[in-house]
Amino acid sequence: MSSLYSRSKDYTRSRKSQSDSPPSSPSPIAKTLRHERLSRLEAATNPSTSDSSYGERASGRSSAYSRRENRLAALSSRAEEESNRDYKKLYESALSENQKLKSKLQEAQLELADIKAKLEKAAQQKQEKTSDRSSMLEMEKREKRALERKLSEMEEEMKILTELKSDNQRLKDENGALIRVISKLSK
Repeated sequence: MSSLYSRSKDYTRSRKSQSDSPPSSPSPIAKTLRHERLSRLEAATNPSTSDSSYGERASGRSSAYSRRENRLAALSSRAEEESNRDYKKLYESALSENQKLKSKLQEAQLELADIKAKLEKAAQQKQEKTSDRSSMLEMEKREKRALERKLSEMEEEMKILTELKSDNQRLKDENGALIRVISKLSK
């Protein structure tokens, strides 16, 4: 690891910056191309020094370029007008679509509010019914308890009545026996 560090340290020391080196001279090809461009430029500005065919070609080129630029400008202006129209149509269609969607949303919200109100009403009615049912159930339970008490009381009374009947019968039998005894004694 230390050897790598020392190498990179040496590498940074040995490297020259670009500002230290002198500016490079242009290559011979670049010089010839620059010379040709300058000669063409001079020939275009000064037609007497060049041949007439070259001047005609240059003017023909410039007129072709101007015609092309005019066509491109006309096409771009048409394209801009069409795109402006298209954008306006798109904006209007999007706006109308937004209005339709807003109206549908409002209708859906109203419908949702109605459904919520119906659900709340149904829940209240159910709660009232359940409370009514629970109160009815409580009343029925009370009545049932009361009836059971009465039934148990009546059962006890029935037992007492049967005992009383048996006692009454026994007393009648004794009374009859006593009357017979008294009648025998009196004879």
